[in-house]
Amino acid sequence: MTQRDFHAKVVLISGAAGGLGAALCRRFAAAGASIIAVDRDAAGLQHLPQMLALDSARLLTLTTDVSDGSACREAVSATLARFGRLDGLVNNAGISHRSLLRDTDPETIRRVMAVNFFGALNLTHAALPSVLASRGAIVAISSVAGFAPLIGRTGYAASKHALHGFFDSLRSEVEGQGVDVTLVCPSFISTGIAAAATDGSGAPARTPRLVTGDESSAAEVAARIFDAVAAGRPLLLPDATSRKAWWLSRLAPGLYAKIMKRRLGAEFAGLQQTP
Repeated sequence: MTQRDFHAKVVLISGAAGGLGAALCRRFAAAGASIIAVDRDAAGLQHLPQMLALDSARLLTLTTDVSDGSACREAVSATLARFGRLDGLVNNAGISHRSLLRDTDPETIRRVMAVNFFGALNLTHAALPSVLASRGAIVAISSVAGFAPLIGRTGYAASKHALHGFFDSLRSEVEGQGVDVTLVCPSFISTGIAAAATDGSGAPARTPRLVTGDESSAAEVAARIFDAVAAGRPLLLPDATSRKAWWLSRLAPGLYAKIMKRRLGAEFAGLQQTP
């Protein structure tokens, strides 16, 4: 199988100011790509040039809210004005909530959908003509919550499930034109998304996040994502927990749900557990 070469290519990465996004910027830059780093966190973006050891010839940082379609179109226009092409898009920007639906304002779920799903839609729609022209690659960072239930995260799971329907269908439209579409479904990564999660009201979550299995480092997951994209893989389960969840949720969904509720349900006071 031919490996995709990112040397002298141009890659746009959302949610790039920290965590997995910053690690992805570092990995693609190490392969010789020029990077467009997109994030709503302007202060976080300021640290990237030094962290990546890239100057303006290979790095463009753009303060962008991906939930704003016009802002995404402007980001792609700025990319083409600077570099003249776009070879890769990594939809990494995301937010989460931790709250039972009965305790969740629907507006909180709308905000999660606006960033996680519609943000990916906005950037992909804006970038698609250029990626098609370059026969490039599109990546969406999903989650175990994209293919299996996750208690206390109805909006987050909905947004990630939506990514699968969208990008699996998009793949059927573009794979014959030389464009690869990769969905990535990690379990728990040591990044800032846990600290940035909200409760049901949209305020910062006050309870600690519980995890199943070990947390992967952002650098480890970024390296696996890069390898999967270079190989043109349609799906990446980058850690042992995500692989176990994939197979168990398909072969024994009732058992998966029981184990998941037992391990993660303790986050939510008053939840009635199945003995």
